[in-house]
Amino acid sequence: MSDADLLTRHIAGDPHAFSEIVKRHRDRMWAVALRTLGDPDEAADAVQDAFVSAYRKADSFRGEAAVTTWLHRIVVNACLDRMRRKSVRPVADDELIEAAERETPVPDQTAEREVSMEVSSALKLLPADQRAALVLVDMMGYSVEDAAQVLQVPSGTVKSRCARGRAKLVPILSHLRNRSDLSRVSSAKGAELRDG
Repeated sequence: MSDADLLTRHIAGDPHAFSEIVKRHRDRMWAVALRTLGDPDEAADAVQDAFVSAYRKADSFRGEAAVTTWLHRIVVNACLDRMRRKSVRPVADDELIEAAERETPVPDQTAEREVSMEVSSALKLLPADQRAALVLVDMMGYSVEDAAQVLQVPSGTVKSRCARGRAKLVPILSHLRNRSDLSRVSSAKGAELRDG
């Protein structure tokens, strides 16, 4: 059954339909929130707020985009609201490691964790709009067009936010450029950073 069908069933009163949507998408929503906020507790709260909002406002879904795009938009907005309220506290290094281990349990990859923590710290220095665009495009692999739908801005705005954000990150993260231990960087932008 498609996400749209489940949402329709939820609106019609099916008590189990929305929980299936949550099961399908909670991990990806959590990843977006964690990368956007950098704080596991705040990310969990943002995802919870977003799913409650989606549950209550399901009848406002117009079907112009995919259900996942609609959910991502709600999660990103919940994260941006939290950032605007400045309720995000600084994250301790061990919390970031813990969150990374919960997300993808892997053997010891200390170098990758260090790089990930440095990138996460650098992202926190960016304005919220640039950070959200970079998380969606560079970290989550969204196309510019899909990110534009999630953020409800034109594609050109996403491109410029990404360009400005990357320009601000270059001097902060330039020391990572030639590290030989970055051979297993998974994202295309990470490979660009690694390969120069």
